[in-house]
Amino acid sequence: MTARHSLLVHDELDLLASLVLLEGVDLIEAGCGAAHLARALVARYAGSRVACLEVDERQHQKNLAAPASGLRFVQAGAQALPFADACFDGALMLKSLHHVPVPLMDRALEEIARVLRPGGWLYVSEPVYAGALNELVRLFNDEREVRAAAQQALDRALQRGRLLPETEHRFEMPVGFCDFDDFEQRMMRPTYADHRIDATLAEHVRRGFLTHQGPDGAQFTRPMHLRLLRRPG
Repeated sequence: MTARHSLLVHDELDLLASLVLLEGVDLIEAGCGAAHLARALVARYAGSRVACLEVDERQHQKNLAAPASGLRFVQAGAQALPFADACFDGALMLKSLHHVPVPLMDRALEEIARVLRPGGWLYVSEPVYAGALNELVRLFNDEREVRAAAQQALDRALQRGRLLPETEHRFEMPVGFCDFDDFEQRMMRPTYADHRIDATLAEHVRRGFLTHQGPDGAQFTRPMHLRLLRRPG
């Protein structure tokens, strides 16, 4: 296993493509959200197919309303994959493992290992609990425990031998917001979670946000931890 120093990544698909083959492959993405990377992937790499899983009903319906060649949208969680054994070349979890309920994280990784073909890969990128954006978000959504739990679940999967470590990267991704309304919509009030934000808390977060806002909005970098693992065989 190798580890690389932090770098700035504007397009995570470029990083993924530097690590694994993406032409003509069958992939699964667990917790796809709006499936931005999956849509870009099938547009760039001919013959590739991605099964995009999402548990949030509202987001799943939005995905179904915007179909794309090579994409299949499925409403399901990573802990119960509706697929046969050994049917995918690779799996993606992009900022999604820490959203799996902690008691189900081990099961989710077992399920992903099950549906991977021998030698198939799992690409997991998780936000690091650090940085200015994290300090702002934790005012209403403190993810310290679930992010740590996600890394611990990956460690346990390696210890069980269901997956093998291949490489790790630390990188940062630029994240920008036009104004506080943009930040509030995207970060504070997502369709998949209720952060129970009242007017007092919203104003507290707004004041913190304004300390980062300039003529071009508020610009951050989000530190990320990528782990690439493979199923033995």
